[in-house]
Amino acid sequence: MVSDNTKIGTGLMFLGFTFLFLGILFLFDSTLLALGDILFLTGLTLTIGTSRTLRFFTRKDRIRGIVAFFGGVTLVLCRWPVVGMILQIYGLIYLFGQFFPIAAASLKDVPVVGSVFRHPSVEGFFSSFGRVAAGDRRAPV
Repeated sequence: MVSDNTKIGTGLMFLGFTFLFLGILFLFDSTLLALGDILFLTGLTLTIGTSRTLRFFTRKDRIRGIVAFFGGVTLVLCRWPVVGMILQIYGLIYLFGQFFPIAAASLKDVPVVGSVFRHPSVEGFFSSFGRVAAGDRRAPV
């Protein structure tokens, strides 16, 4: 059974993604982007819990992605939306890079888009994310 916090957090994350999308669509409107960032972070905290969020954003091996992501959020809040979004995207790729091959493997079984994810060049692209020296393929959260 899903708790109320998880339901509210999922809704807030959806609203955050919606505002981020609209902020990019309206030529990097800093107000919409800032609102999307705040809603996304609040929704993430409510969805996975405060302790797991803090544990995720304080991992020493991901410090480059954490600094880039929160630096991007800070730049968006300071009305530098283009540079802030570039930093946020870099930070998200660095933080969630290990999750992309897992998500791509799951999408191979989806009827309509599965053929796209089974294409050799797409498989190679997603397998290049999240390579770790020890070969540890764990979900980021």
